[in-house]
Amino acid sequence: MAQHVTRIDAGARMSEACIHAGVVHLAGQVPETAGADIEVQTREVLEAIDALLLQAGTDRTRILRAQVYLADIADFDGMNRAWDAWVVPGHAPARATVEARLADPGWKVEIVVTAAA
Repeated sequence: MAQHVTRIDAGARMSEACIHAGVVHLAGQVPETAGADIEVQTREVLEAIDALLLQAGTDRTRILRAQVYLADIADFDGMNRAWDAWVVPGHAPARATVEARLADPGWKVEIVVTAAA
C-alpha cells in the first residue's frame, strides 16, 4: 500500500520539502543575500533549514544527512565556522561538502538535508 507524501511550499517546479515514510527531504536551500560573505550566507541557509524542519515537525537534531555545495571550496573554513556554531553537539549528521557551480553567481553556498520526522 502506498504511503502518503506531504509537500511543504509546493510549487509548479518543486517543493521546499517532502515528507514520506517518516523522512523529511529538503530541497537545496540558498541564501537570501547574494554577494554576502560565506558566513552570513551559511547562517541564512541554516535559518531557512531550521524553518522548514519546524514546518515538517522536526528539528536540526534529527538531520540524518547534509550535502553542502560551495561555489568556491576556498570558503570551506568560513562555512564550517557558521556550521559548527549551528550543529547541536552530539547530533552532527553525515555530511559531504563539494565545490559546484551554483544557479546564481551571487550564491556562495547551497545546502540540502534529509531528516527524520
